[in-house]
Amino acid sequence: MVYGRSERPAGLAPPPVVTKILIAGGFGAGKTTLVGAISEVRPLRTEEDLSELGVGVDDTTSVELKHTTTVAMDFGRITFPSGAVLYLFGTPGQERFWFMWDELAFGALAAVVLADTRRLGDCFSSIDYFERRETPFVVAANQFDGSPVYDPADIRDALDVDGDVPVLACDARRRESVKAVLIASVAHALTRHHATARR
Repeated sequence: MVYGRSERPAGLAPPPVVTKILIAGGFGAGKTTLVGAISEVRPLRTEEDLSELGVGVDDTTSVELKHTTTVAMDFGRITFPSGAVLYLFGTPGQERFWFMWDELAFGALAAVVLADTRRLGDCFSSIDYFERRETPFVVAANQFDGSPVYDPADIRDALDVDGDVPVLACDARRRESVKAVLIASVAHALTRHHATARR
């Protein structure tokens, strides 16, 4: 049963505020790792072993040691002391699974485009997707061991994203680093929503 604000029975707690953030990026960028690093519950993962069907289809350059791939989504959850809940949905990276993105993106407050600096071109499709949907997003450059380290301004120029889009470095394995990325994504989304409301 749905109650209006004045009809809610005494003592019945209000429903929690639920927020959804999408984690996108190219194949092997670290999306599954990022969700796992911050989720308070064991993340739901839909990883399968790479197979012969992907040979010649999936570009494994610079990620030759990767043996699995997300075929549906990753899912994680964070609950705050206030009762608010943040859901994280990681998208599959390969083009053949992009048909799922519209369902995963529905109702998302914001998105994180996880960029692998060894393969920056792989995140162009994610950026284009969120720009077309007008979904606020940040770009997080995942720092892999031994990968080139670039200034965020250079990454912004290379990806040709708008000046108001936050671009920051992160380590998808480290909880504090992931937390900073998620905070930046929510702050950017709120700024965008407030600016739109004032128009």
